[in-house]
Amino acid sequence: MRKQTLLAGMAAAAMFLTPAFAQNLRMDTYCNPLNVDYTYMIYNAEKDISYRSGADPAVVEFRGEYYMFVTRSNGYWHSTDLQNWDFIEPQNWYPQGCNAPAAHNYRDSVLYVCGDPSGAMSVMYSDDPKSGKWKAEPGILFNLQDPDLFIDDDGRAYMFWGSSNVFPIRGMELDPHRRFHPKSERKELFGLDLDNHGWERFGENHTTDTDLGGFIEGPWLTKHDGKYYMQYAAPGTEFNVYGDGVYVADDPMGPYTYQKHNPVSYKPGGFMNGAGHGSTVVGPGGMYWHFTSMALAINVGWERRLCMFPMGFDKDGIMYCDTRFGDYPRYAPSVAGKRGQFRGWMLLSYKKPVTASSQVGEYAPSGLTDERTKSFWLAEANDANQWVTIDLEKPGKVCAVQVNFHDYNSNMFGRYKGLCHRYQIEGSADGKEWHVIIDKSRSFKDTPNDYTELEIPETLRYVRYKNIKVPTPSLAISEIRVFGEGTGKAPQKVKELKLERQTDRRDIAISWTPVKGAQGYNVIWGIAPDKLYSSWMVYDNNELFMKSLTVGQDYYFCIEAFNENGVSERTAVQHVE
Repeated sequence: MRKQTLLAGMAAAAMFLTPAFAQNLRMDTYCNPLNVDYTYMIYNAEKDISYRSGADPAVVEFRGEYYMFVTRSNGYWHSTDLQNWDFIEPQNWYPQGCNAPAAHNYRDSVLYVCGDPSGAMSVMYSDDPKSGKWKAEPGILFNLQDPDLFIDDDGRAYMFWGSSNVFPIRGMELDPHRRFHPKSERKELFGLDLDNHGWERFGENHTTDTDLGGFIEGPWLTKHDGKYYMQYAAPGTEFNVYGDGVYVADDPMGPYTYQKHNPVSYKPGGFMNGAGHGSTVVGPGGMYWHFTSMALAINVGWERRLCMFPMGFDKDGIMYCDTRFGDYPRYAPSVAGKRGQFRGWMLLSYKKPVTASSQVGEYAPSGLTDERTKSFWLAEANDANQWVTIDLEKPGKVCAVQVNFHDYNSNMFGRYKGLCHRYQIEGSADGKEWHVIIDKSRSFKDTPNDYTELEIPETLRYVRYKNIKVPTPSLAISEIRVFGEGTGKAPQKVKELKLERQTDRRDIAISWTPVKGAQGYNVIWGIAPDKLYSSWMVYDNNELFMKSLTVGQDYYFCIEAFNENGVSERTAVQHVE
């Protein structure tokens, strides 16, 4: 009798857990921006404008697990795999958390450097950060913006800091036996070199002519193979060209030498832009990962999201970061042998026709498939009568969907309990017969950038979002991105690539022959034919004026075309002096 009851219960559970509900117990991929429950900001001069943000992530490993500290987030996140993150509300902590926090794994505790906007700093520590319980040391340092605490293998401790368009990155040695009080004088390490480093120049695409020049900020020190890699961010967090560069030294206090390959973390093109001010951590399998900030900047310039990219060091000790197809699905850190690699799923929804249940003003449903972060669809109501349908125009194998919600006049500030996004994604082969492929109707998760991988890919022509309820007063979505495999042919190889380095050697004009059927192109470059570590995604254009080169540095370029069916062969690599 008990066996029959158990079998009946299992059958009932199986009926409840239909494929739509049972899927995604484990995903092998992730997609930037990271889908965490971002905090609604309650600070800065624009505090009356509601927006969610996460930036300046400091990620540390502790006892085989990971903790992520983020600017002004009223807490921090914990993960066992660098993919799934749970929020922890701390005790005995600075109420909001600090700007650009620092953290370090030291002995058997996690150290957290916190402070307020005035720059007053203190060190907190916890031997059980998962519990949220912390203890604090007295304030020890003052007038430090964007701190980085680094403790070397020999136990010597250092503090680095900097966030200015005037002052350089600076550092000092600390005494870990005297509550991390200063042990040495402050030392200037390096600053911006705008005359030689094109990528450090201010503005969108480095084109803003301003007396500000550029900002240097967010130092983060990584030790690898006996060398010290000091990462820093420039030129400004609100721009598409926000990135991280690196200087290298034999000692934490320098002298530092500018690495030939720079910037190391850079993502100026595509859907979500920016890859600056972050941290580098060793993840599963001993692989390096770089966590950093992306610019959303719809409501305010400081509206940002988090991202992560695989990072490494080549045989010559060059630090590099892989941002090619950086906001497309990639293998998760837990997938041995493929960690961080581009999954190969293409964007099936780009510029495809969209119809919707309603529309408010200029915020049309066409904004859902244009790969522009700042455009969005706004519905007349936030209820179960709202929907949008994307016509992929021809059948394709749908493997994953990302729904990026937008905060439109949300009037929300701080952390909220019980926020959740509830909706369904339906699919159809003919636009008549529909079935659920993703079911979040009973979700209890707050998922502002919700990425879902289908357990079993399906061949579909139509994809429909059906709203149930989102936590904001209005239903607004900036992009619905459908990833998978098209049934047509990948584009042909680009036939001609033209490179013209300008009189200003920081600049280069790049053009190429358009390829029929291409959605876009990846311009790929580096400091040697075998070091093509940088890329710039370009949609619907066959030219790019790039202002991010280093004076006196030779470069090598190639280009590839892509569409919903795949990626072309790259052109031959060209040398530019």
